[in-house]
Amino acid sequence: MSIRSTTIRQYTQPHQFEPLLPQTELEALAARSRPVVEMALALRKALSPATLASLRELVRAMNSYYSNTIEGQGTHPANIARALRAEFSEQAGIAQRQRIALAHIAAERKLEARIAIDGLQEGAILRPEFLLTAHRMLYGQLAEADRRTEDGHVVAPGELRREDVAVGRHQPPAHAALPAFLTRMDEVYGRVTGLDPVLYAVASAHHRAAWVHPFRDGNGRACRLQTHCALYPLSQGLWSVNRGLARDRETYYAMLDHADMVRQGDLDGRGNLSERALREWCEYFIDVCADQVRFLAQMFELEGLKGRIADLVHLRGRKDKAYDESLVMPLYVTASAGPITRGQFQRMTGMPERTARRALARLLKDGLLVSESDKAPVSFNFPLDTLNILLPNLYPEAATTNLEF
Repeated sequence: MSIRSTTIRQYTQPHQFEPLLPQTELEALAARSRPVVEMALALRKALSPATLASLRELVRAMNSYYSNTIEGQGTHPANIARALRAEFSEQAGIAQRQRIALAHIAAERKLEARIAIDGLQEGAILRPEFLLTAHRMLYGQLAEADRRTEDGHVVAPGELRREDVAVGRHQPPAHAALPAFLTRMDEVYGRVTGLDPVLYAVASAHHRAAWVHPFRDGNGRACRLQTHCALYPLSQGLWSVNRGLARDRETYYAMLDHADMVRQGDLDGRGNLSERALREWCEYFIDVCADQVRFLAQMFELEGLKGRIADLVHLRGRKDKAYDESLVMPLYVTASAGPITRGQFQRMTGMPERTARRALARLLKDGLLVSESDKAPVSFNFPLDTLNILLPNLYPEAATTNLEF
């Protein structure tokens, strides 16, 4: 998002961005959240842990794609996949966007590892310290040239801005007052506990962090990284709120802007900003989460997944004899209960030994199965060129023609 330097005096005291959480109609927000929580917990049991791990890697790449696309710096999913194999475009602009995508993926992975190792819960992740860490991890992996913005500014990893700025119609707090605003966020969001408030607390922190605009650049990416991580104890990285935000970018920005509204009279809370507008932002955010979890839950209903595996094998079998219909059941079992040994997979096909071995080799080559070594068990995987059949509409951009590389 473009910004301009200016002299700003308006926001210098933390009370000016109260309330930081909705204060009324909390039960309605909790009731709106509970189905999301229930679906998210159920999704974590839908498939084998190994298959969910594969999905998690796919979602991580999606998060990078959608967050960078929101910022106008996205690159085709195929280019992200190439970058993960250390294959970079000869075109400087595309190669830069590939490196930015990789930095996002690496930062997300490191932040998730920190959550797991330290046992962090939502309140700790919503602290400003985590937001600064997210910004530092993201931009600290990029060379100076890749951190240079269009106006020539070089993004400093994890560094608070040192100037006053305007962002569109919004004037964030004066830079000298940032520590006071962040301290207040820490006092409120660091105390969040329990499942009922988690979604509206994450939504509120996302907006207020964007409103404070603590960094000179990179605020949107850092906020979305923190938001993903704050949802991680619930989501386990299996669904992407970035996907929902990016698929209607205009509404996302409009709702953020709407929640900037000042209080509209005595019935609109007691803070300087509108409690009603903040609550409406929270409702929007919860609905985005609900759409994403519901979509994934439908995709992983076992009979439906089995049918789509059968469709994939049938379609590929038209051109490749290695894709025999006898592969459907072992693939399905690997997805739902795997990993399984190579011998088990081959026996389940019912094919002659040599034919089964060739079929298994082809599935490994095509990425539908993955394995840690030549003799290790095989696990189910979701390569990009299968998503339009296995998980239709999850990542539709991956099925489009790549005109960039």
